[in-house]
Amino acid sequence: MTTTDEPKVNSTPPAPQRPPQRPADRVFAASAKYAGVLILVILAAVAIFLLVQGWPAISTPGAELAEKVHWFGDGTSILGYVGPLVFGTILAALIALVIATPIAIGVALFISHYAPRRVASGLGYVIDLLAAIPSVVYGLWGALWLMPRLFPFTEWLTTYFGWIPLFEGPAANPARTIFTAGIVLAVMILPIITAVSREVFLQTPTLHEEAALALGATRWEMIRMAVLPFARSGIVSATMLGLGRALGETMAVAMVLSPGLMYSIFILQPGQQQNIAANIALKFPESSGLGVNVLIFTGLVLFLITLLVNMFARWIVSRRAEFSGAN
Repeated sequence: MTTTDEPKVNSTPPAPQRPPQRPADRVFAASAKYAGVLILVILAAVAIFLLVQGWPAISTPGAELAEKVHWFGDGTSILGYVGPLVFGTILAALIALVIATPIAIGVALFISHYAPRRVASGLGYVIDLLAAIPSVVYGLWGALWLMPRLFPFTEWLTTYFGWIPLFEGPAANPARTIFTAGIVLAVMILPIITAVSREVFLQTPTLHEEAALALGATRWEMIRMAVLPFARSGIVSATMLGLGRALGETMAVAMVLSPGLMYSIFILQPGQQQNIAANIALKFPESSGLGVNVLIFTGLVLFLITLLVNMFARWIVSRRAEFSGAN
């Protein structure tokens, strides 16, 4: 019996060859890489500058700061000075988020799933236009229009809900309070949250929506079962973007708030809280020497707060990274 030698077949497929890169591709890849590195370098440079310039305020005793900086306080340490500012900054931003987030999500859902196409396009244009208005215009609106009309409402809150510490009176007239600042900030961040949420809602897979409707779901049930779960991480990202804007806002808060350095939750009383950015804007013209170092240190604290907020947002989004429209 004779056997024939059969050629051996290589079971390993050949490795795919990458197409040669053109010069334009190499230039674009290098430009993108250097741009990303440049962002990190700029961020590190800002952090180093704030730390170096703010270090004299950290290393100087509170009594000496009070002696050389007339607006600093009476022997308060630098951390004791910054603490109420951090509290006021976070409180104003939280008030803005509580007011703006549900309204923004509702407007975004109306534009993406309820409004006729012509109305949706016009309303979307108006929302985008609101995001481009300078903050000083919002501050003027809050100081000249909102405050005189807000007092009857704040007085009603103190009358019927004064047993809640947040709404304890007496209500300020005019309403130069952290509550007014929170409303102005809510109006400012409303376009940002709405615009991002609208784009996320529009990216919901059509098959998911049609499948829910085919199973007999109403439009709201379809939104609740298909749209909102898909857009959850996008809503978080939009909210964090609005929070970043609210934390760093300066002029609008400075124009409507009667400042104070207290750990106070009374949002309807004046002279209780202040945020970091507005405090820097108000104190910087009359500051020199150690006073400038103190303000730069408060800027460093605001920088760290914003960084932590963004890191927390990225962590939340990464936890939802496994969810996709194909699941």
